[in-house]
Amino acid sequence: MITALAKIIILVGISSVLGALGVLFFKFASNKISFRIKDWIFNWKLILGLMFYAAATILLVSALKMGQLSVVYPMYALSYFWVALFSQTLLKEKITALNWIGTFLIIAGIALTTFK
Repeated sequence: MITALAKIIILVGISSVLGALGVLFFKFASNKISFRIKDWIFNWKLILGLMFYAAATILLVSALKMGQLSVVYPMYALSYFWVALFSQTLLKEKITALNWIGTFLIIAGIALTTFK
């Protein structure tokens, strides 16, 4: 049987990936954005990004229902890792060693706030 903490970790883990995908699609959508409302409404990449973000929010709220805000929300910071990974692999952005060190420090901070 899965413990409550394991359920929270799974929900927040999936939520952080979906949130990072949402941001990735916002980046894709930004190439077609202007001050014209039509560019926002008919931008399928923006809509997909919003859908990823909505799904991430639903999972995060579900996790918050099961756990403490001060424990659950820091775990969502795993999205920083996913954003860096997606940026490097899909957008071909250069992520420096210092950026990766900072990302792994965030992950270490998550571990310190999550596990007792």
